[in-house]
Amino acid sequence: MKRFTAKTVSPMLVLVLLLVIWEMSSRLLDIPAWLLPAPTVIVAEGIDGWGNYQHHLISTTQLAFFGFLIGATVGLVVAMTLHLLPAVKRAIYPLLILSQNIPIIVLAPLLVIWFGFGVMPKLIVITLVCFFPIAVSTIDGFRQTSYELLHYMHMAGASKQQIFTKLELPHALPSIFSGLKIAATYSVMGAVISEWLGANQGIGVYMTLAQSSFRTDRVFVAIFFIMILCMIFFGAIIGLEKVLIKGRGKEDES
Repeated sequence: MKRFTAKTVSPMLVLVLLLVIWEMSSRLLDIPAWLLPAPTVIVAEGIDGWGNYQHHLISTTQLAFFGFLIGATVGLVVAMTLHLLPAVKRAIYPLLILSQNIPIIVLAPLLVIWFGFGVMPKLIVITLVCFFPIAVSTIDGFRQTSYELLHYMHMAGASKQQIFTKLELPHALPSIFSGLKIAATYSVMGAVISEWLGANQGIGVYMTLAQSSFRTDRVFVAIFFIMILCMIFFGAIIGLEKVLIKGRGKEDES
């Protein structure tokens, strides 16, 4: 308990200290609010301006959530397909790695040309951002399956389906969740980037409008809520991981 408290309190103290330094510097140095607003100014705008960005926040949350679900599904399906079909993996996996050398921001204009300014190009952007870490982590998880256990199941006459469902998939769960946690934070980033390309609502739109009007306090409010969304998504995956991993451990013990 003491160790947990120390791990929690220490970062909080550092954060509070940084905020105090920031607040004092803004006031003592008389920094203009459009250049660097004080934390109290940002908090005040976050509270008073709730009605101005509430719908933007809801829109980004929904977009990031559904994009993450699609990206996670695509990533898992691709990883399982490449693992179960080694010939396909040898042909596709290098291209999968090569595709990540192309920045998403470069592909985004093409997606707008092909699919317009609707939801489709935004979901595609988030999917492209999310599926790769999930696919790679899952493939690595399958690869790290214990050779001794794999050999034992072969000797016991287990089928490929049994080996996959009873051994490889359960042992790959920690790696899968590692990819999901990375993708969860990427989904929010992908949603904001996709909104910059063309949208009528969303945190990305709110940031663009705030930037054009030199409302730096609103930009910081948007950044703050982006961080909150990332933490919520990340925490949800951690909670799901604890439930599934612990549940699997209890089943193994019984």
